Amino acid sequence: MAVLVNGVRGVTNCPCCSGKVYDRCCGPYLGKKVMAPTAEALMRSRYTAFVKGDVDYLISTHRADNQSANERAKLCQTVSNTSWLGLTVLNTQRGQSKDKKGIVEFVALYSPKVWQATSSSGSMLATPSKSLSNVLSNSLSSSSPEPQISQLHERSRFIREGDCWFYVDGDQLPPLMPKRNEPCWCRSGKKFKYCHGKS
Repeated sequence: MAVLVNGVRGVTNCPCCSGKVYDRCCGPYLGKKVMAPTAEALMRSRYTAFVKGDVDYLISTHRADNQSANERAKLCQTVSNTSWLGLTVLNTQRGQSKDKKGIVEFVALYSPKVWQATSSSGSMLATPSKSLSNVLSNSLSSSSPEPQISQLHERSRFIREGDCWFYVDGDQLPPLMPKRNEPCWCRSGKKFKYCHGKS
């Protein structure tokens, strides 16, 4: 099976990191063939929509009363400026097919697509968006020309209206910090103490 995280059809793994084939995971939801049956399924499909730049799906699955006036513009900016690199679902509360509400806590890894030169002090001059820049973590290496890998740690709220789940809003949480001997959150394969946990 080919492992193409940005793949769209056939035997490609789903970007949501479920380990399932895209066409048997988030594909049917983004293709509007079926509706996501749980809050977690909707959350995963929305992450996949961010990866694929499917702004229409992101808007249609965000509860209308909770959208900002310039929601589409914000989403277009985010999907244009951000590469999403991995998703880990940490916890779910309710959110099953017969529940009315649900909560999903997750960590999503990302890096900016567009980078400009940094100032002599090392400050970053280009970030994906204001909201995402608030959760930027330390870079893999301050001297590396490669883009930083950062994490978005969020507790998202969902509501079911009729047969449809909708994203409501979310609370941004402090970056996930593993124990020193545990694998680093950035999926480098290194222990945390040898990667982002260096003092």
